[in-house]
Amino acid sequence: MAGMLTRVLTSILFLAVMLSLTGCGDERPDKIAKYQQLTQQRLATLTTMIDDGQLRNANLLKQYAILLKQQKPDLAPLLDELAKDSGTQGPMYTSLKRRLDESKVASNFADLDQQLAEAENLYQAADPSLFNDMLSDPVNVVADMSDGKLARVNAISREAATLANGGEDFGPGSQLVGNPSYGNWQTDSSGTSFWAWYGMYSMFSNVFNRPVSYDRWSGNRGYSYYNDVGRYRYTSPKQADAQNKTFEQTKKRFDSQGKRFDSPYAKPRTGGTALSRESTSTPKASNTTSASKSSSSKFRSNYAKDSSFRNSSNRTTRSVRRGK
Repeated sequence: MAGMLTRVLTSILFLAVMLSLTGCGDERPDKIAKYQQLTQQRLATLTTMIDDGQLRNANLLKQYAILLKQQKPDLAPLLDELAKDSGTQGPMYTSLKRRLDESKVASNFADLDQQLAEAENLYQAADPSLFNDMLSDPVNVVADMSDGKLARVNAISREAATLANGGEDFGPGSQLVGNPSYGNWQTDSSGTSFWAWYGMYSMFSNVFNRPVSYDRWSGNRGYSYYNDVGRYRYTSPKQADAQNKTFEQTKKRFDSQGKRFDSPYAKPRTGGTALSRESTSTPKASNTTSASKSSSSKFRSNYAKDSSFRNSSNRTTRSVRRGK
């Protein structure tokens, strides 16, 4: 009888231990899968809104490109390339789709924390309000190319921004410098890094003849939505690592000369106006640098502890037609 009682107690204890272990299971894989599912839904909604003309800045970008081509037909190839961001073939949208696919491959990340953070960042980046604000950069690039004939959106004037930030006017296209969807930093044999445009965007250098060096740009850049607001969400971990590598290389070169060199994101620039609530609640771009110092770094997210996924649908069904 005593032996049977012992076996029963042992079985109960074993079951309790197993239940305890099950309750302490790792929730991160389930969260990653859930965020990926929700991001896929948001991308579908974003696609519909773009196709139906519900994103104001996408509409403006398309209209601006048409108007400026009439004024400056020699810029037509470049304007056609910029106008792609008004649809689903542009680099900003296709970047989200590519990152979503990559987020599903665990080997692309140092650990589950980094994979989860990327899944969360993608979920936010696919928000139509954030994406609409992100498009203000290419819209303002076209506006600046019009010599003031077309109005900027979500930002103060070019002259006011230069004055407010005490920076340098790097010319049309400067809002896209630093954004990995349009180019990357390449380092020459002397250790100096320059911005290299992708494809047709190289016309910015050919037409305006303004090569931009990383060290000069870092201390004198102007405001852009990507660099000062959206970089946290619209940069993959690999892209952030590449950005940080360029910074570390440049800083090392300056240190060897006894000079100080600060990150281009150490001091956020002013110039954004009337941004959406979703944009103003995102982490600042400067947070990305400290969160990506190596390939094993973890993208910190202010949504990391949110397991409710409360924003899965209510923000993506409304039109984004703000008068900005």
